[in-house]
Amino acid sequence: MVFYKPLYPLPSTAHIMTSAEKKAVETVAGLMALSARTAPKGKGQDALVTRVLVGDEVKALSRGMDALGKEKEIRFFLRDARNVGASDACLLLGMRREPTAGLDCGACGFSTCAGMLMEDPGKNRTLFAGPNCAVRMADLGIALGSAVKTASLHNVDNRVMYSAGVTALSLGLLEECTVGYGIPLKASGKNIFFDRKDP
Repeated sequence: MVFYKPLYPLPSTAHIMTSAEKKAVETVAGLMALSARTAPKGKGQDALVTRVLVGDEVKALSRGMDALGKEKEIRFFLRDARNVGASDACLLLGMRREPTAGLDCGACGFSTCAGMLMEDPGKNRTLFAGPNCAVRMADLGIALGSAVKTASLHNVDNRVMYSAGVTALSLGLLEECTVGYGIPLKASGKNIFFDRKDP
């Protein structure tokens, strides 16, 4: 029996699918950033910062998470770092302190927004810096929900990570932000963000 033999070697189907899936994940990361941008925000004021990491940028974030976890002795940062390192992309979402909602609502612990802004955000800095406008923090939560909704619609596995956001802030990846989160993304046969073991 004679089989057809191609003149040139063809790449494996697995390689073609992996490349296509990674590109699709990067596209979805952009759509997630769009969902976060158009999510409802208090008084229609936008203080959100978005950034999509791919390739070496994702690896750098993973290394930073590992280093910060060891420095601060926070074990789950090391576990999360492995997740991020195995991801195809990572969406970062952060919130700037200004503009505040200007409501003088007191939820931040200060009687006025002006009083809150007079407080040095680096004075008692831990992993995030504050105080922050409570309305803006709610805006960030809504934006995160909108982003992961978009990932779900496109069947891309993801997980909201405080550890990735903290590290992104420490690496200067979210300019002017005081609070941030990361959402690593992965296309694989099994969701890598569950059944995780501590290192």
